[in-house]
Parts: sequence; C-alpha cells; structure tokens
Amino acid sequence: PPLPPLKPGLLEAKSTVLDANGKETAPPEQEAFARMPPEMRARMAEMMKARGATMPDANGATKVCLTKELFESGQLQKMAESNGCQTTFSTQTASSWKWHSVCTQLKSESDGEAAFMGPDHYKTTLKTTVNRNGSPIVQTRIVDSKWLAADCGDVKPIDFGALPQAGSAGGRGTRPPR
Repeated sequence: PPLPPLKPGLLEAKSTVLDANGKETAPPEQEAFARMPPEMRARMAEMMKARGATMPDANGATKVCLTKELFESGQLQKMAESNGCQTTFSTQTASSWKWHSVCTQLKSESDGEAAFMGPDHYKTTLKTTVNRNGSPIVQTRIVDSKWLAADCGDVKPIDFGALPQAGSAGGRGTRPPR
C-alpha cells in the first residue's frame, strides 16, 4: 500500500465530535476520563501506554508514536482489519486518503478522509453509522494530528495488533490514525 505522506515520530492528536448543529465538541470519552477515580484512571493510562498512546490531557490531546516501520509495514493502512472490518480506499494521494469501512461484527459502516496539510499535520474526519437496536446512530469524529518530534521519548510505538478486538472485552471499534 502507499505510504502516508507523514514524518514518523511523536504526534499529538486532538479528537472532537460534531454535535447535532454541526459544531465541534469534546468527545464523550473525555468527560468519562475526567470523572474516573484516580486508581481507574491510572489503570487506563497504563493500558493505553502499553498500546502506544497517552491518556488525553485536559484539552483532549493524546500523544502517539508512529514509526517508519509502521508506515512501511502497511499496518496503519490496515488497522481496521484488526477489528474484523473490511476497508476499501477510493483515494490515496499525497494530499488526501478516502476510505469506506464495513464492520459486520460491530454493525457499523464508516466513511473517512485524512487530509494531509504537509508531512507534519493531518486531519481525519470519520463519519460512522452504527445500528443499535434497529436504529442507525451517526457520529462524526474529527482528529487533528500534529507532529511534535522525531524522538517519541517514553511513548512507545503504537501497536494496532494490541488494540482490543471487536467483540472482545473492552473492544470499542475502529479508530482513525491519531
């Protein structure tokens, strides 16, 4: 698969969701993290660290380490497959990647686009429709990612293979590159 036009290293990713009026707001998990008891938050932070991400800060920003090896392996381009999803790319250019994912186990479909503003900044928009109790629920998530440094410091490279699988305890579905 084509390589993403990004510099490897430490990135900061900030997630938002669109509300009913199309306004960007904090994602629901940000409030849930803030309400967690300290011991649960510490366990969650350790779990995320083991998978290659930091807990979101007060502004909802998470740090992830994306390596050259990750890009070259194609793992980034196939991350939805680790959740039992099938993804078809319609565009993979130097400025934009567009895709459609179907996740039968999760009863969801997503349309995504990663807009690359240069090798150190990209924005992903993911519109997901989930079927819950026979009713479709649509959510649009926007992840704005910026390169911080070539050295990831104490943030280990993200491992999509270590993320929870669909249908497993704690499995929550696919996530765009952050």
